Amino acid sequence: MSKETLILLYGGRSAERDVSVLSAESVMRAVNYDKFLVKTYFITQKGDFIKTQEFSSQPSDSEKLMTNDTLVLSQKIKPSDIYEEGAVVFPVLHGPMGEDGSVQGFLEVLKMPYVGTNVLASSVAMDKITTKQVLENVSIPQVAYVTFIEGEDLEAKLAEAEAKLTYPVFVKPANMGSSVGISKASHQAELRAAIELALKYDSRILIEQGVNAREIEVGILGNKDVQTTLPGEVVKDVAFYDYEAKYIDNKITMAIPATVDDSTAAKMRSYAATAFRTLGGCGLSRCDFFLTAEGDIFLNELNTMPGFTQWSMYPLLWENMGLTYPELIETLVQLAKEMFAKRESHLI
Repeated sequence: MSKETLILLYGGRSAERDVSVLSAESVMRAVNYDKFLVKTYFITQKGDFIKTQEFSSQPSDSEKLMTNDTLVLSQKIKPSDIYEEGAVVFPVLHGPMGEDGSVQGFLEVLKMPYVGTNVLASSVAMDKITTKQVLENVSIPQVAYVTFIEGEDLEAKLAEAEAKLTYPVFVKPANMGSSVGISKASHQAELRAAIELALKYDSRILIEQGVNAREIEVGILGNKDVQTTLPGEVVKDVAFYDYEAKYIDNKITMAIPATVDDSTAAKMRSYAATAFRTLGGCGLSRCDFFLTAEGDIFLNELNTMPGFTQWSMYPLLWENMGLTYPELIETLVQLAKEMFAKRESHLI
């Protein structure tokens, strides 16, 4: 039986590039090499495409993918050189210029099937402000928020935030993930500093009401037939689940499944599927919720390319549902081919 080619695109230009490398290395080790030949391409911080390793069998535990620190510029290629007839691309890319529809549009121009959500869903879900505005239309509960767009009157926005919200608040760049650029503010001086930090990553800023809540996540898989997992919970050893806690210090554990009642789990799964469909999702996503002590549920975000590291929630949620990591990858590849055929059929 001939093997199918799976192309891993990883790295990227966003501040989440290091997470992408970790995810890609986990995927390359989890692939069923009886069925797949894996080719890897690294996108550098500057946006160059570099041809990296190929794997026809299980790589060793010591095998590492190329990073910005180990670049071999002689292997630089034109972006279009990744094209291979019949191959499926897994863009294991997080954040802007990877998860926001830009790479998805590039792959559609190349006429290549790819894992994950399409251009529109990727772009909308990447923007936290737009996501909130869209999901308000289908009555999905979300925490209160105020937006700040660079160029607006900062003093007026600070006054609006303090009138509508109560400290603590969280300040987030609209188009970043993995907790990059996010700060907690307990008074106005911290709020000003948090906005300044967030503006380094985006010109659209979300100021969100802080809530004392558990962080519960639901995995989503499918195209027309949308499936969801039982919820899982992020259990923190730190007060704020920031980038360092997530990926560097690994100061988290996960409760899978989460200890929640059946009614709460059912509501979260329903909200997740509704949000996914409303945003036009396909392939996969992870839907993140807040659950307060009073039982209130708030949708936090829809992550269209959740982390695939060995300790990431998304693959572990599906493993709990009976779908192993290698099986999950195979399912995602099949869904990618389905959506490619569907998109092509619409071009009549």
